[in-house]
Amino acid sequence: MFHFSLPQGPGRWALRLSVVSAFTAVALLSACSRQEAVQEPVRSVKLLTVGSSVLNAQGEYAAEVRARVESRLGFRVGGKLVQRQAEAGQRVGAGQVLAQIDAQDYQLGAQAALAGVTAAQTQRDLAAAEFKRFEALKAQNFISGVELERREASLKAAEATLAQVKAQAQAQSNQAGYAKLQATAAGVITAVDAEIGQVVSAGQPVVRLAHDGPRDAVFAVSDQAILAIKPGQTMQAVWPGTGQIFKGRVREVGAGADPVTRTYTVKLALEAADRLPLGATLTVLAADEAPRTAQVIKLPTSALRQEGAGSAVWVLDEATMTVRLQPVQVSTVDGNEVVIASGLSVGQKVVSAGVHVLSPGQKVSVYSAPAPAPVTAASAATQR
Repeated sequence: MFHFSLPQGPGRWALRLSVVSAFTAVALLSACSRQEAVQEPVRSVKLLTVGSSVLNAQGEYAAEVRARVESRLGFRVGGKLVQRQAEAGQRVGAGQVLAQIDAQDYQLGAQAALAGVTAAQTQRDLAAAEFKRFEALKAQNFISGVELERREASLKAAEATLAQVKAQAQAQSNQAGYAKLQATAAGVITAVDAEIGQVVSAGQPVVRLAHDGPRDAVFAVSDQAILAIKPGQTMQAVWPGTGQIFKGRVREVGAGADPVTRTYTVKLALEAADRLPLGATLTVLAADEAPRTAQVIKLPTSALRQEGAGSAVWVLDEATMTVRLQPVQVSTVDGNEVVIASGLSVGQKVVSAGVHVLSPGQKVSVYSAPAPAPVTAASAATQR
């Protein structure tokens, strides 16, 4: 039997601590080596088989009624908002006061400018009287022509100063008048962007005014449909509430796609629609576009996953029961489903729910709804 004896003396305790530390390190290393890798759990997912379905490709679009002209009104000067007479949905007339800011500083500036006009007027009158006297002296040859020219120059300078301070006084008076925000035309207030007590800058929108008059039907179309819509094209709009039909012409086609929805905005100028309520929903149908149907691949929106700037879905590999990420291109939306332009083929199985908790190569199982519990006589009696 091996016998280990510790030396006596001051080094005995140091050696004992070293031996204990060595055994502790060996124990920790052996514990770490026995640790097994954590396996990713097998998740249960809902699947659907990709198939083709019919898409109604007749040019029907949901549109919103908007005023042809909608102005964002703001003060021409900055200040603290002290009154706001306009409310959202209120009908106003042209020239009606909608809001006011504190005009005290502008009024004091106007008063100072008027005082400057009075001073300049006095100087101008004094220079005119002096020039008249020197003109009489020159007629009697008591002064030289140079002296008379000097007095004439002083008179012209005084007149120029007077014209300058008058213009400044008018500008200051206008500033005081700009403290009241007035409606530029008759219409309806559609939004209020500032509240009492708020300090607004010059030009900052305070209220939005939809002018009375012509109305537009505004709707969005996909990048495929935008190719068939041109300015000046005739289209019809139907008001579902009454079935009334309005004729119109395409007034404006968006030059670029919306960065979020990737759709293009189209404005349809309606005829005889001045009394349509703002915000009403119309159904727009291209008059020169014949109804047609197409076989397309549709998926519920819950199956899509945002991947960078595009979209993707999880495709199931039935041999290994794992999922892989498949990029797809979305062409348009049909109700609560999206139409897939490319990236999938009929017969593939994709995950329809829970796409945010999966990772590439993860094993999955097919979710099956639990069978309903059998109804016994006791449970039936309890329900009664």
